[in-house]
Amino acid sequence: MIRIAVLVSGDGSNLQALLVAQKRGENADGRIVLVIGDRRCTALERAERHDIEAVGLDRRTLGGKAFESRLLACLGQHNIDLIVLAGFLSILSCEVTERYRRRIINIHPSLIPSFCGKGYYGLRVHQAALHRGVKISGATVHLVDEVADGGPILAQQAIDVLGDDTPTSLGRRILEQVEWKLLPRTVASYCLYMERNMSLLQNLAANRYPGRGIVCGLNERGNAIIAYFITARSSHSKNRCLVAEGDTVRTKAVDESLLVDPSLIIYRAMDRLGEDVVVANGDQSDTILDGLRQGRTLQASLESRTFEPDAPNYTPRISGLFRLGQDPFYTLSILRRSDDGSCDRSYYSYTELEKGKAHLIHTYEGDGNPLPGFTGEPREVDLAGDADSIADRIWEMLDRQYRVAVCVKEINLTGTDAVFAIRQGADNGLY
Repeated sequence: MIRIAVLVSGDGSNLQALLVAQKRGENADGRIVLVIGDRRCTALERAERHDIEAVGLDRRTLGGKAFESRLLACLGQHNIDLIVLAGFLSILSCEVTERYRRRIINIHPSLIPSFCGKGYYGLRVHQAALHRGVKISGATVHLVDEVADGGPILAQQAIDVLGDDTPTSLGRRILEQVEWKLLPRTVASYCLYMERNMSLLQNLAANRYPGRGIVCGLNERGNAIIAYFITARSSHSKNRCLVAEGDTVRTKAVDESLLVDPSLIIYRAMDRLGEDVVVANGDQSDTILDGLRQGRTLQASLESRTFEPDAPNYTPRISGLFRLGQDPFYTLSILRRSDDGSCDRSYYSYTELEKGKAHLIHTYEGDGNPLPGFTGEPREVDLAGDADSIADRIWEMLDRQYRVAVCVKEINLTGTDAVFAIRQGADNGLY
């Protein structure tokens, strides 16, 4: 179930439409659990009448930075998956839009790209439309990014502009005839999409800095999916790309002149030996492949390795082995530093594979100094699509400031028809 927070500033008529739709069971995959206002307003009272927690955070009193800090804390405490802006007048900063990338929906009372952006809100939108003499107007539901009213459009609906319309009458008709229907319908559709397709994306979106990560599983067609991604903070770590050579995917320096210490950033990230596909975040991939050639297991092969020697972070070494064939399975491993300085060796094997299911493991639980290492077991995630679409979705959900590269390999369980998809380099300043 997708947990929804609605952000409001006024009387909350769009909130009311969402609540009515929810009561009728028209959003089977989502539920409003929180309403937040950037001022004390009637919408908060509507939420309380429906026994939904309502929180007032006065932006003018708190100031923008403190307001957003309190907002993010409140959203986190309630484990919010999706934010809906319903007559919310505050502009959210990049910190919020990046934290909830592709998980914020807004409704705007015009047909975007007309009469939108900074300064276009309330009656100003309809005044501009009438002044321009347009014959149709309407409303748009879109995803929110750092550009005001600039995110991808999810749905639009038009309405005729009448000859005797005033800004007030046009706005009222758009609200009643379009917004109250379009917003609940689109929110319900997006919740269904999230519930079916975004488990992997939600895990990535919730962690601004996952470090390096591995995904192993089956897509809905029953093909093996092995994915590897890199995020990085330092210019040295960002100075790399992924290069596919046959069954091998290697990291390579983008600018050789900037390479200082290659030992932790240049390695074989993905390779295949017979029915075995190996993926790793460091040169332990060579250790695993050498062990497999000698008939050793993944666990036995990694006995000679530990976490990375990059104090104070002590980055975990994560690895995956996907065995193709009639009885496919995959094992994920993590070598991480214990509190006493020893190496904790954890292995997780999955033998009863299910179409559309996978597991995700990564090196860090978020940003920090030192970086907090991955905790617990690999996360079970939903997985759908082919190599290209999965690569696109992972790339989109990785933080733009940190993302470096993504590689997804799709291969059927007989070991034939392998396809690579690589995304990289657009935002790290080295390409």
